[in-house]
Amino acid sequence: MSDKDIEQEIQAKGLTAPRVTTDDLKANIAHTEIVKHVSVTGQVLRWAVLTTQNGFAVTGKPSCSVSSANDNSEIGEKIAIENAESELWPLMGYLLKQRLHDDRSDVWENEDDCRKALGGK
Repeated sequence: MSDKDIEQEIQAKGLTAPRVTTDDLKANIAHTEIVKHVSVTGQVLRWAVLTTQNGFAVTGKPSCSVSSANDNSEIGEKIAIENAESELWPLMGYLLKQRLHDDRSDVWENEDDCRKALGGK
């Protein structure tokens, strides 16, 4: 299932809670760099280095053509970018959760108030 399919299903089900969307992920990428390496055995590997708006760089697993005869730069770069984007999703999810937490942090004056609100835990 593609990201687009998932987003359509989320919207069709009326799920409206804050979430990271594909558009959010794409908008957070300030720069994409492709690093290519050809091994001594002829394998062609490509990594995508995605630099986010705040300057943090993320890379994923490389694309890999076992034989240089099968290498296609367009396909390899596409796979490398998708792999790097898959590493960016959880980081953006963490950031969203932290922002939601920070927005609620003013609800409690101190740790005891927080415990009370959580049922004494």
